[in-house]
Amino acid sequence: MSIKNDEKKNHTPISELGEFGLVKKITQNLTTINKSTIKSVGDDAAVIKNGSKYTLLSKDLLVEGVHFDLSYVPLSHLGYKSIAVNISDICAMNGVPKQVLIGIAISNRFTVEAVQDLYKGIEFACKKYNVDLIGGDTTSSQTGLTISVTIVGEARKESITYRSGAKANDLLVVTGDLGAAYLGFQLLKREKNMFLENPTIQPELKGNDYVLQRQLKPEPPVKFNKILNELDILPTSMIDISDGLSSEILHLSEESKVGFSIYEEKIPVDYRVMNFATELNLNPIFCALNGGEDYELLFTMKQEDYDKIKKDPDFTIIGHATHKSEGVNFIDKQSVSHQLTAQGWDFVKKQ
Repeated sequence: MSIKNDEKKNHTPISELGEFGLVKKITQNLTTINKSTIKSVGDDAAVIKNGSKYTLLSKDLLVEGVHFDLSYVPLSHLGYKSIAVNISDICAMNGVPKQVLIGIAISNRFTVEAVQDLYKGIEFACKKYNVDLIGGDTTSSQTGLTISVTIVGEARKESITYRSGAKANDLLVVTGDLGAAYLGFQLLKREKNMFLENPTIQPELKGNDYVLQRQLKPEPPVKFNKILNELDILPTSMIDISDGLSSEILHLSEESKVGFSIYEEKIPVDYRVMNFATELNLNPIFCALNGGEDYELLFTMKQEDYDKIKKDPDFTIIGHATHKSEGVNFIDKQSVSHQLTAQGWDFVKKQ
């Protein structure tokens, strides 16, 4: 065998694995050493036993050109979003966000005033959600702006909710509505392309405030944790919807070792999403399933808790857990069952 063939054999393009496959590959042999590490990789946050308390830790990276485009994303909104998406991870564990550490890498094209705008958004989000900004790091970059956020949360041992607790016959529930953030992304991308073709043209954003807000300034699902606590509902498993409903259902399926049946007619889509999706010739259910960045909660709960939420419009039962052997199935409006797959971030970025 030639050296060239050996090199090809030992060099696997990341695109072959995708984001989730890569994470699984590089973490499959990790083991924990400290007894205080209760949960490491594989959930929305790590869980650390800290005396009588339990600490939740999570991190997100936002990279210019990958996660945001500064030609249409205001820096203050970006700062706000960087905090909101991390708070969402703590919410997914049924915890309370407490502190954040911020790291930024900035190129020399940014002014002091630009960095101040970024931090105005960060500080506003921290104040709104009672989170302390306690430190971080700043360095230079050759490629633009990168934001790294580490968030610290707290939770009682008995209330921490993992991805791995769902049982067959549990109800599958989602908060709020889905697909708006993806359409906001499509709108901004459309207007940017039109501007590049004709710089004198004015952007057509009127009437689409809802989808723009959901993309540029998402709200973490803090209120839903509070409602669930008030209703005395402890989810059996939970995850936040950052990568699309399909991906998150598959995560719950894998971690809980159950199947799921979800129903097209039950997926919550706002009328404004319906209307704008039609304008863009997109299927609103596709947007909900594969768009991502909704930052709603997806969770399972016991059937006996049904009466507690059945009249609450903020919660929608979209299906139920089944035995693992039945797989994950999407039942369309014609009652035809399809195996659910996740198109993933790479697919969405190509649209």
